[in-house]
Amino acid sequence: MFLDEFHTVIEGRVVVSAAQASRFAKEIAGDFNPIHDPDAKRFVVPGDLLFALAMAKYGLGQRMSVSFSGMVGKDKALILPDLDQGVIEIIDDAGKVYTHVEHSGEVSHDPKLIEALIRSYVAFSGQNFPYILVPLLEKHQVMFNPRRPLVIYESMSFELERVTIAKPELALVDSTLDVNGKRGDAHFIFEIRDGAEVIGKGDKKLIVSGLQPYDAELMRQMVDDFERLKTTYQNTAPA
Repeated sequence: MFLDEFHTVIEGRVVVSAAQASRFAKEIAGDFNPIHDPDAKRFVVPGDLLFALAMAKYGLGQRMSVSFSGMVGKDKALILPDLDQGVIEIIDDAGKVYTHVEHSGEVSHDPKLIEALIRSYVAFSGQNFPYILVPLLEKHQVMFNPRRPLVIYESMSFELERVTIAKPELALVDSTLDVNGKRGDAHFIFEIRDGAEVIGKGDKKLIVSGLQPYDAELMRQMVDDFERLKTTYQNTAPA
C-alpha cells in the first residue's frame, strides 16, 4: 500500500513522523500549510492522512464520515482498533480520541480502488487554500488573521451509490460560508464521479476563526507565500 511510506507501525501502534507527515501533505495533497513543515512549532499531522490510514485498514464504506477532535503531533503513538463495528475511534494510549470515523452500507477492500479514492480525495482536499477558500472569503469580505491563521478541518462525509468504481474522481460543486461574529463555518460540497457518471456526493467542513475584514493586499501576500513555498519545494524535492 502506498501509505506504508507515510507511517510506521511500532508495537501495534501507528506512528507518523514529522518528515512522513510533511511529505504526505506536500506530495500527495499539495498542501503547503506551514503547520505541516517538520520544524513547525505547532506541527500537526494532516487529518487527511489519518482518514486515509483508517480507510486503508477498514475499507471504503458506501457511507463514510470522519470528524477530528484533537490535533496529532509528530511521533504520537496511535491505536487503530482491530475490531470494526462501523464506528472507529483513533486514540492514544491515554484513551484520548483524535479521529472518529463511521461507515455503513457496502464495503470495498479493493486496495487499488482505495488508493485511487484516497489520492483523488486528498488532492481535492489539499486545494482548500488558496484555490477554494480565498474566493469564498473574498465573496463574504472576511478573512482570518494572517499573523495567526486559525483554519480547522472539522469533518467530512460522503455517500456513494455503489462501491464498485473504475475511476474515482472528485469535483467541487459548491462552497458556502456561514459567518457568525469572529467565526465562520465553511462547507465545500463535492461530487464523486466514476468517469463522467456522478455516483456520490460529499461535504467537507472547515472552521475559520478570528475573522476580520477582508484585506486584498494581505491575502495576496499569503497566497504569494504559499506559491513560493510550493515552487521551492518542487524545485528542491528529490526526484
